[in-house]
Amino acid sequence: MADFSPDMGEIEGVPMLQDICKEWDSIYSFQARDGDVVVASYPKSGTTWMQEIMDLILQDGDVQKSLRAPCFVKVPFLEMAKTSLQLANTMPSPRLLKIHLPVQLVPPSFWEKNTKIVYVARNPKDCMVSYYHFHKMDQTMPDPGPWEHFFLSFLSGKVSWGSWFDHVIGWWKAKGRHQILFIFYEDMIEDPLREIRKVMTFLEKNLSEEVLQRILKHTTFKSMKNNPMANFSVLPTSMFNQSISSFMRKGQVGDWQNYFLVSQNLLFDEEYTKKMESSGLRFRMEL
Repeated sequence: MADFSPDMGEIEGVPMLQDICKEWDSIYSFQARDGDVVVASYPKSGTTWMQEIMDLILQDGDVQKSLRAPCFVKVPFLEMAKTSLQLANTMPSPRLLKIHLPVQLVPPSFWEKNTKIVYVARNPKDCMVSYYHFHKMDQTMPDPGPWEHFFLSFLSGKVSWGSWFDHVIGWWKAKGRHQILFIFYEDMIEDPLREIRKVMTFLEKNLSEEVLQRILKHTTFKSMKNNPMANFSVLPTSMFNQSISSFMRKGQVGDWQNYFLVSQNLLFDEEYTKKMESSGLRFRMEL
């Protein structure tokens, strides 16, 4: 298996983009505040979808307010430290923040303050396919190489933010100790209104049915794909080249079946069973 590209480093054994490694001290020492709300996930698990839902809930369903700025401005992504930390520090409370960090690397201040975290988890096969396409279009990420190469890198956890297995299991185990709501991407696809209600209750908001319907309508895949504040189209192609693959690509469950060879699926299932069987976590690979 190939080693990391020169763009990669490690933090406590977790592969991470070199830019994150360079800024790690300032990321880890980030000061959370009481009332902060965080969306956390492994990359390509429905993060942007969930942050849009959470932002609208916090804005009482005001769509105009939700269009105030691109998603990466209104919801600072802490690992993009150079731009996000300064932005987060100047925002009024309650702040909505985003992280992809495995639970053991979360800045300690989040556990010391009264913060709420919504963790979104997506089945690993679809996650892998989506991450592969994202690697190809995001010009700040290492080249994923051919699909069969990326398949093995993902399976062995040699991608940025580390092993999908370690990530979801770590957060799953932490949810009993902290204010963490664990949401499944597949449940969001199956019944988005039900999951929006869960998030609303967790955030201690009480919104009318009319407002919930408005949030539902504004956060459909089609609506977000056409929303320049959510689809990252404001970024230059030197960062996100969406002619290679759009940021909002398919938003489906089961797309992995168009990519996995039979042999890859057998290999993946073997690894999945080994890593997951004692976790108590169950993922649906199709609906």
